[in-house]
Amino acid sequence: MHGLSTLRVLAIPALIAVVAGLSGCHWFNRGNPYNMSAQTRPLEVPPDLDKPDTAGAMDAPADTTQSVLRSAVGASAQTAQDSATGFTIAGERDDVFNKVGTALAATEGVTIASKAQLLGTYDVSYQGANFLVRVTKVDAGVYVSAVDPRGMPASGDPATALIAALKTSLGG
Repeated sequence: MHGLSTLRVLAIPALIAVVAGLSGCHWFNRGNPYNMSAQTRPLEVPPDLDKPDTAGAMDAPADTTQSVLRSAVGASAQTAQDSATGFTIAGERDDVFNKVGTALAATEGVTIASKAQLLGTYDVSYQGANFLVRVTKVDAGVYVSAVDPRGMPASGDPATALIAALKTSLGG
């Protein structure tokens, strides 16, 4: 009987150790080595890549009341008012555009290929040269000019002669 009691005394702590070891107690868990691999860690972004560098960025202009197109057209039109390929006339752009169309139709030798009232242009052919007659609003009124398809002032005698005829016809 004495052998049976020592077996019970040794069996009870052994049973407690086995139950504690198999119960999922975290004392014995050293962690899963796959949880710390490089592929499963959260992405770390370097501090200098969080926001774009704006140190060399361009400052916005102070006067933002005009669009880029209007300011560029206004500046080029005002500097070229005395040129042979353009003139300024008083009035509203749409009214002057219609008057220019009437004057172009009445001018002998002018062929109007197309017109775009929204853009304020007539695509014309005169004395063998093709160019645009552009009507734009400027501070002093409306600027009528001859331009080539690139938007540069048209060069040549036909453009100069047609603008002079339009200026005479419109009283500019």
